Amino acid sequence: MRWPTLALVVLVALLQYPLWFGKGGWLRVWDVSRQLAAQREVNHKLETRNAALDAEIRDLKSGYEAIEERARFDLGLIKQDEVFVIIPERRP
Repeated sequence: MRWPTLALVVLVALLQYPLWFGKGGWLRVWDVSRQLAAQREVNHKLETRNAALDAEIRDLKSGYEAIEERARFDLGLIKQDEVFVIIPERRP
C-alpha cells in the first residue's frame, strides 16, 4: 500500500512543478504582474509630465503673455522704461 501512495505523490509533484516553476507558471505570472504595475506607475508619471509640457506649449503658442512671463522670471528681462528693483531678504 505504501508504493502506490508514494507513486501518486511523486506523480502529483511532477504535474505541479510546471504549474509553479515552469515558463508560464504562477511565480513567473506574479513577477510579470509586479513589473507591469511598476511600469504603469512610471507611465502615469510620464503622462502627467507630458500633459504639463503640452499645456505650456499651448500657452506659448497662443499669446505673448506666457512668453513675457518666461522672459521675466527665467531670464530676468524687463520692458522698456521699467525699473528693476531687488529687495534682499532679511536673515534671521
